[in-house]
Amino acid sequence: MRLLIISNRLPITLTEANGNYLMHESPGGLATGISSYLSSLKEASKKDIDSAWIGWPGLEIPTESRAKIDLEFSEKKIFPVYLPKKAMDKFYLGFCNKTIWPLFHYFPVYSVYENEMWKTYKYVNEKFFDIVSGVIKKSDIVWIHDYHLMLLPKMLKKKFPDSKIGFFLHIPFPHYEIFRLLPPEWRVEILEGILGADLIGFHTHDYTKYFLGCVLRLLGEDNYLGEINLKDRIVRADTFPMGIDFCNFEKRSNSKSVKLEIKHIQENFKNQKLILSIDRLDYSKGIKKRLEGYQKFLEENKQWREKVSMLAVIVPSRIGVDKYNDMKMSIDELIGKINGTFGNINWTPIIYQYKNLPADKLSALYKISDVALITPLRDGMNLIAKEYLASKSDNKGVLILSEMTGASKELGEAIIINPNHIENIAESIKIALEMDENEQIRINKDMRARLKTNSVENWAFNFISSVIQIKAKQNTFDKKLIDDEIKTGLLKSFRKSGKKIIFLDYDGTLVPFKNEPALAAPDSELMNILENISGMKGVQLVIISGRDKDFLDEHMWKLNAGFVAEHGVWIKKRGKKWRLMKQMDNSWKVQLRPILKKYSNMLSGSFIEEKSHSLVWHYRKSDTLHGEKMANDLLDNLINATANMDVQVMPGNKTVEVRNMGVNKGTAVLSFHPSENYDFILSIGDDWTDEDMFKALPANAYTIKVGMAKSYSRFNLHNYSEVRNLLMEIINEK
Repeated sequence: MRLLIISNRLPITLTEANGNYLMHESPGGLATGISSYLSSLKEASKKDIDSAWIGWPGLEIPTESRAKIDLEFSEKKIFPVYLPKKAMDKFYLGFCNKTIWPLFHYFPVYSVYENEMWKTYKYVNEKFFDIVSGVIKKSDIVWIHDYHLMLLPKMLKKKFPDSKIGFFLHIPFPHYEIFRLLPPEWRVEILEGILGADLIGFHTHDYTKYFLGCVLRLLGEDNYLGEINLKDRIVRADTFPMGIDFCNFEKRSNSKSVKLEIKHIQENFKNQKLILSIDRLDYSKGIKKRLEGYQKFLEENKQWREKVSMLAVIVPSRIGVDKYNDMKMSIDELIGKINGTFGNINWTPIIYQYKNLPADKLSALYKISDVALITPLRDGMNLIAKEYLASKSDNKGVLILSEMTGASKELGEAIIINPNHIENIAESIKIALEMDENEQIRINKDMRARLKTNSVENWAFNFISSVIQIKAKQNTFDKKLIDDEIKTGLLKSFRKSGKKIIFLDYDGTLVPFKNEPALAAPDSELMNILENISGMKGVQLVIISGRDKDFLDEHMWKLNAGFVAEHGVWIKKRGKKWRLMKQMDNSWKVQLRPILKKYSNMLSGSFIEEKSHSLVWHYRKSDTLHGEKMANDLLDNLINATANMDVQVMPGNKTVEVRNMGVNKGTAVLSFHPSENYDFILSIGDDWTDEDMFKALPANAYTIKVGMAKSYSRFNLHNYSEVRNLLMEIINEK
């Protein structure tokens, strides 16, 4: 087994100097985390797992220089995706960071919607696909990372349907009301692209829930406990909070080189408390609000002046982008204002550095700081908070953490604040500086123990294990899918049998669902199939449907077949008249019709269909999410209202139906079987009402569920088209 990692950036970045290309380790938690995971596997010998990495090398490389670079990369099991600078600018600085980044971080006013950038985004995903296609092996686990490559999973699944694909989003996934701001075509393609993966991972349960909500409302695909039953397979969306290499940070904080750095810092800040603020330059990090909170603290707490300093480290980001340049100027001005207002010749309130820090320097700042002030306005996870705690081997120090970070869900013992509220930030700084050491130790012990357990190695291990698990679950359904071998056996049994009976559901089985039930009339192809089957010698065809008998009479009167209407209420055998399965009282309709009418009035696009012995509330034309919520509410109301009635309440495919108790498709098929002894029985349906039919038939019957949902059926087909194809092959057996 090989782990094929795909990300926008490689763990190795190229730089050019005088025509020579140099390789450097890329900064960032992903490369470090995956390396730690692979190292831990090797040390523990849990599995024989190889790895390779695909990504962009960091700059445009002339064609004539690539051979030498490829050779060096191949030794490191790296496959570069070479892209022209112009494309990367429109892709990375363009669509990724001018459209997706602000929108997913809840800054929609900053989002830019330019079709040229969207086209480039698709182009780059296709270029990644080309490289992966030449590298991927059948046994690989493909792990695609982050918002840069959201279209890639679908591309790979289409060409390599048996592949094991995981996708992890390292930034927040927004609520539907934010996500829907994307143009209709883009948002659908992005969701469908992500759903090409077998497992989709997010940092928090909220992000997972928002993704599933968007899938439901925009694609109409519901889920059960995070599992989405697509037409061809099951996909799982789940939560995997990313950790850090805890032991590495703890060990480094106690190293000799870090202790030397700490000694140097202490010489400059004698008898002062230190507040650490470190972030990449980005509007999502809330740096200005944080500084304003510190300013408010100094205004209201004169006793702390000259006794505390903020170490403000801002890491350069997206240099050359106007918005970031303007933001830096604003931050620089505010820091100057605070230092000018409160500082003096002996004390500078904010020590400001705009630079990348080496690992030892950063570790020393983590170790020596009394408070870490981490207040993003929105952040997918925030590993800095975890790194700070991991470096506190003495368990002293206080973490102030924004509630808008994914990390806040794991680090609830920290001082959790609203990063938009300046007074809240100022108050939290005072609380942190005055917190008793014993309380600090108690709190940090719990959080550090949790972080040590939920390390980056465990994060990666759990994700990869879940990819394998969902793939195994898919395979159990694959075994039920009618393949050539099963089909051959079915056709052989049909050919050799004397008396045969075929039960066929209608909507969703023979025809696709329509917004209006009346629009789903049988087409000429279907009628040709059914006429051929109903005319075959020794074959009894039964259309067993939820439709009313008038619909079946109108459209299928030519067939030499039996019929079941309203899920078993009415039965009509060949050459006979319609008859009721049993005498039924419809007086309940008077009481229940107003309830359904109320919900029909409340939900746009919903309507009531009245049959002779049932009422059906349809919501296929309505907003999907609102429809599902209203349907669940209606179900609860109807179940309570019918507690003492002889009726049954049934959820269906975008329907809620109320009908008389004691009749269903199971009792209906028994009126055809076993009153006569059939050598071959075929039953096909897509709805949960068809489960009664599957259960009622003998074990040797060929029972087929349309779709991938759990079922009592022996086999599955994907859709109505495959049903028609199977029926045509049966016709050809005559």
